[in-house]
Amino acid sequence: CKDLYQKETKSRKIQNDTLLQIFTLSKVGRFINQTNKELNDLYQGQKYLHPETGKKVKPLKKKLKINYLDTSWYEVRTEINISTKDTSLVEVRFSEKGEAFELPKLNYAYDALEPHIDAKTMEIHHSKHHNGYTNNLNAAIAGTDLENSAIETILGNLDMSNKAVRNNGGGFYNHSLFWNIMNPEGKQALSGELKEAILSAYGTFEDFKAAFSKAAATQFGSGWAWLCVHEGGKVEVCATPNQDNPLMPGVSCSGTPILGLDVWEHAYYLNYQNRRPDYIEAFFNVINWTEVEKRFLASK
Repeated sequence: CKDLYQKETKSRKIQNDTLLQIFTLSKVGRFINQTNKELNDLYQGQKYLHPETGKKVKPLKKKLKINYLDTSWYEVRTEINISTKDTSLVEVRFSEKGEAFELPKLNYAYDALEPHIDAKTMEIHHSKHHNGYTNNLNAAIAGTDLENSAIETILGNLDMSNKAVRNNGGGFYNHSLFWNIMNPEGKQALSGELKEAILSAYGTFEDFKAAFSKAAATQFGSGWAWLCVHEGGKVEVCATPNQDNPLMPGVSCSGTPILGLDVWEHAYYLNYQNRRPDYIEAFFNVINWTEVEKRFLASK
């Protein structure tokens, strides 16, 4: 018996000569226990045929070990040179049946962001709070149609009255982005098309920083401040309460989040107590603008 598949391909121009192609393949039929040799070969660095073009794709440089488990969906991101048609693999994401979401590992140590964000806060925030959202999200979607969906799909089509998925799905996604856009070794200054978009929207970097800081400082109670990108490359600063984010339907702002700041008290209280503005100012010292710009180019 064969599985039934649903596939979707999207392409975005991220540079003058480069397309980012995102191919998603999801099982929508019944699952079969089988070895997914295609994915395993890919992660072991062997040549891979793109599912749409049939052309060979360069393998990931970093070899990873994965188990032979039934894979419910996977997403292949490739960059295609418009002139030469050369194709390079950027990233592969996959979800295993029954284990849809896992707490992501940090790319740096808990103390790497000091003195701006202290190690104890990072440890509790990541290993306790984010881990809790992850486990609660998996519990909330177990046995439902959402169980094998990508988190962006879950949030983009969310029933906002489903508080368990809304709060924990948002918490999972928001924190996953938050860790990745911070890095002490990241680019400390804006450049490229992201800089142009921010200056077009806000005039100067200082004016953008003031708008973002105001959104974070004036968000009443718990929530997040965001920099989002809309189709076409226009950027917008906004804020959302609790674990809501701009991917969700009906929130106060829309677009794809590319920069986010957690202003829940658990994100800063050990070090800053009630001095949220000081925490916001410190955040600008650890933004990984390289990652933010990458997300901008992929989402505009």
